[in-house]
Amino acid sequence: MNDGTNLNGLQKAAALLMQLSQTSAASVMAYLSEPEAEAVASEIVKMRRVHPDIADAVIDEFHDLVVSGRHAALGGRDFAAGLLEASFGAERAAGVMNRLSTKLAGKPFEFLDDADAGQLVSLLDGEMPTTIALVLAHMRPDRASEALTGLAGDVRTDVAQAIATMGPATPESVVILAETLKQRALTVVGPRDKVAVIGGIQPLVDIINRSDAATERAILEDLELRDPDLAEEVRSRMLTFMDLVKLDAQDVQKVLRGKEAGILALAMKGAPVTVQDVIRANISERNRDLLDFEIESVGPVRASDVEQAQADIGRIIRELEEAGEISVRRGDAEDDAYVY
Repeated sequence: MNDGTNLNGLQKAAALLMQLSQTSAASVMAYLSEPEAEAVASEIVKMRRVHPDIADAVIDEFHDLVVSGRHAALGGRDFAAGLLEASFGAERAAGVMNRLSTKLAGKPFEFLDDADAGQLVSLLDGEMPTTIALVLAHMRPDRASEALTGLAGDVRTDVAQAIATMGPATPESVVILAETLKQRALTVVGPRDKVAVIGGIQPLVDIINRSDAATERAILEDLELRDPDLAEEVRSRMLTFMDLVKLDAQDVQKVLRGKEAGILALAMKGAPVTVQDVIRANISERNRDLLDFEIESVGPVRASDVEQAQADIGRIIRELEEAGEISVRRGDAEDDAYVY
């Protein structure tokens, strides 16, 4: 192939970025949404190199660019990882690359996607915590969260700790485990060529983020007893109701849209003044009146109800950020926004 006519749009975009310096490419990538950047990065990983003739054809198509002194560009995992990190920061880049690794390597435990939580727990019963962790780290966070919630308390904490501290496993061992579970589940699934292990703190955070408030609290409290540093790192990466102060006004309004005044009144019970002020500043005057009425009317409430109301709003924040609809400011500069 000596021109770019056989490339699709994503491949052309990837080929074009691979001709630029990482700094220049990152500045372009910053204008993309995270799903778009992930799709382009996936093509960069797969292309690895672009023949000069193909690069010429692609750049000619984007005729507003002038190229000189160009050579065959390098792609691959390292280039894509560096580009994503320069565009979105190390933490978000790591999450994108983990998802890419899973997509490109296959899904050895995909056959568990249709199992309900009870079946998952039954299937994994008796397995070592490290084995369960390996399985859950490969599953969609929402499905893994359901299974983690159903595990016994001690086992659940063992598994959570194993996910966060997991090291690499050989593709062969993961394939053997997947095949064993398939036989136990009496499910026939076609073999996968390769697998990727995606353990670490972020996968655990993704799983806990989708758990109910009681499970979330129990895991973090037990992790605190076992490994305070690990528990603190997990907490620092989780988005919660309190992170409303890290959103701009438009994004706060997206989070609060459609929330009943009664739920907001519950969530605001005991919340820092800064969080309460953010909520009041981003709802209509009519809704503020309704909210004030609810706050005045509500008497003593159970702590679990407050936690659940806050957890529901925190989950909305996480879902909107994951979908790329809002942006959460992170960094030490935001720490003084929390007043207790």
